[in-house]
Amino acid sequence: MTGKEAIRSMLEKSRTITQMILGDLSDSDLLVRPLPGANHIAWQLGHLASSEHRIIGSMAPQAMPALPEGFEAKHAKETAASDSPANFYTKAEYMKVLDEQRKGTLAYLDSLSDEDLSKPLDLFNGFIKSYGDLVMMPASHEMMHVGQYSSVRRKLGKAHAF
Repeated sequence: MTGKEAIRSMLEKSRTITQMILGDLSDSDLLVRPLPGANHIAWQLGHLASSEHRIIGSMAPQAMPALPEGFEAKHAKETAASDSPANFYTKAEYMKVLDEQRKGTLAYLDSLSDEDLSKPLDLFNGFIKSYGDLVMMPASHEMMHVGQYSSVRRKLGKAHAF
């Protein structure tokens, strides 16, 4: 397996796990907070899409599809406290936006060679040190949030997703 194949697998598997965890959750379930002050899933999904757009777009703006108008503003740090369904999207809409952004990331990955993955970068205060780090970041970020979704599933009394 090449470096690009491994990264592609990570990006695809992280999305599959997200889909499994969210599979039986309703739109209203996405607004449940696991505990007071924690972010609900709806805000986190918007944050993930916005972050992927921004992270990959920092190096390849042409690869990333446009986000819906006002999308980033709806998922800014300042909006995380909102519980109003009117301020968020449906699960289907979030998955569409997330999948569009992931397609952009995969297209960018396809444009890189395995040698490119080792080229140095210094982004986000040294957290991203190579092009490989850059294209792996959306998968790592997504998996961190999946762990948080599991807490909501438990709170709702849902069975394990897989």
